[in-house]
Amino acid sequence: MTFHELGLHEQILEAISYMGFKEATPVQEKAIPIILQKRDLIACAQTGTGKTAAFMLPVLQALAEQTYQNKTRALVIVPTRELAQQIDQQIQGFSYFLDVHSFALYGGGDGDDWEQQKKALSGGTDIIVATPGKLISHLTTGSYTDFSQVQYLVLDEADRMLDIGFHDDIMKIISYLPKNRQSLMFSATMPPKIRKFAKEILKKPAEITFALSKPAEGVEQGVYIAYSSQKIPLLRQLLAGKDNPYQTVLIFTSTKRMVGEIVRALKGQGYRVEGISSKLEQSEREDVLNRFRARQTRVLVATDVLSRGIDIKDIHLVVNFDVPHDAEDYVHRVGRTARAETTGKALTFVTPEEAYKLRRIERLIERQIPRLPLPEELGKAPQLKPKNQKRKGHQRNKRRRGFRPKKRGEK
Repeated sequence: MTFHELGLHEQILEAISYMGFKEATPVQEKAIPIILQKRDLIACAQTGTGKTAAFMLPVLQALAEQTYQNKTRALVIVPTRELAQQIDQQIQGFSYFLDVHSFALYGGGDGDDWEQQKKALSGGTDIIVATPGKLISHLTTGSYTDFSQVQYLVLDEADRMLDIGFHDDIMKIISYLPKNRQSLMFSATMPPKIRKFAKEILKKPAEITFALSKPAEGVEQGVYIAYSSQKIPLLRQLLAGKDNPYQTVLIFTSTKRMVGEIVRALKGQGYRVEGISSKLEQSEREDVLNRFRARQTRVLVATDVLSRGIDIKDIHLVVNFDVPHDAEDYVHRVGRTARAETTGKALTFVTPEEAYKLRRIERLIERQIPRLPLPEELGKAPQLKPKNQKRKGHQRNKRRRGFRPKKRGEK
């Protein structure tokens, strides 16, 4: 379906055309008509499916048709600074020919940033995109904020916000909003806590679900079974050679310490590599991301701070240096490549101790990820532990700590 068929404003269609969009994605095709009908919505769609346009285009349509100004009329709440920046940039593109303005409000700045944020809030910017913590700071420290005319509330990456612990902050923010509003919730997963959360803030919502927890079709997945000591040499081999097709590489690891180790190991081989984690200041993280987007940096090593919500196009290879603890996070990490109908590769390094995590992932995505042979020069690859070995070890450890199973009839 084309955007013209969705009945969008001519000026929005012109902006979409300039941005190179032609056909609506499935989530846009389903969500936009529902939102235009003024219904609340809960949508399950993974990253890379075009969900930002799915909720912003109809909101922009409604705002463009109104005459009054100088009041905030739409509030978008997101879990991270990076996602707030990304959505704000997309809003600016979609609204290029409209008299509608947005502002991204997030933490990590200095006093000047705070003053700019106060000005945006007190001036009634049409659309505010905010992280919960920073918005709460303004609401509770005397910044003049008038949300009495907010008509649209959007919660993006709702599952991530609950995981981080933002439930109470979000509910406090909602207490400042009119009860008569349209609320839209987008989540990459739909666990029971999300459905419970939806009941708290949505009114008789429509529900749509797309590609729940499945990697994009264009992702070529593979697994290397390796000892921890073989991981960095394996990584070097994958990236070595003049004919290496991976021009942009995103490497995920589970700890800030390993980010530093991987960066040092690859820099020693002459790679243009940088790391990003919560150890960096917000401005430093933004600079690193901008260099990676501009291809000044070829390899980016990151913790899960980047696994969701960051729009970096044309990533050729994603490497899970460590298997993510949560199977859902595997989908989000892998989702950094093969976006918008492109192709890409995702490789995961698995130690014997991580075998149970791999099995969780394969159950979730309902397929076995192909095993790839370890290069001979790296030595013999380990064998994965049997499925029940971890559980047996767990029971032995419990007995050592003084626990034992009860005998039949024992109280």
